[in-house]
Amino acid sequence: MNPVVHFEMPADDKKRMSDFYAKTFGWKIQQLGPEMGEYVLATTAETDKKGMLQKPGAINGGFYQRTDDKVSQYPSVVISVDSLKEHIKKVEEAGGKILGEQMDIPGVGLYISFSDTEGNRVGMLEPAAAM
Repeated sequence: MNPVVHFEMPADDKKRMSDFYAKTFGWKIQQLGPEMGEYVLATTAETDKKGMLQKPGAINGGFYQRTDDKVSQYPSVVISVDSLKEHIKKVEEAGGKILGEQMDIPGVGLYISFSDTEGNRVGMLEPAAAM
């Protein structure tokens, strides 16, 4: 199986959202710079020195800027895959639609979003370790 490894939530005000989750749930928040699209990482579970989760089944996530684009309005999940190229083909064959172009997230892996048959935005990640 290909597990869910990350969640993403839109924010109108990333600082306000970061403060809320840090204060409410004790999540560790890290604001990334312009080279990473001003993305905000949300660590929800303990990780080792390499950033790998210590508890099986736990996931971390992040916040992105909400825009007027319908697909950026709702939370989504990211699914880990062994081959992004193969799964792009599988998504299309099953009736999904690839959104945008794949991107290389330094130190993380290859990423792309897609819309499933119900219009949900979902991400796929080929981890750097699998490349």
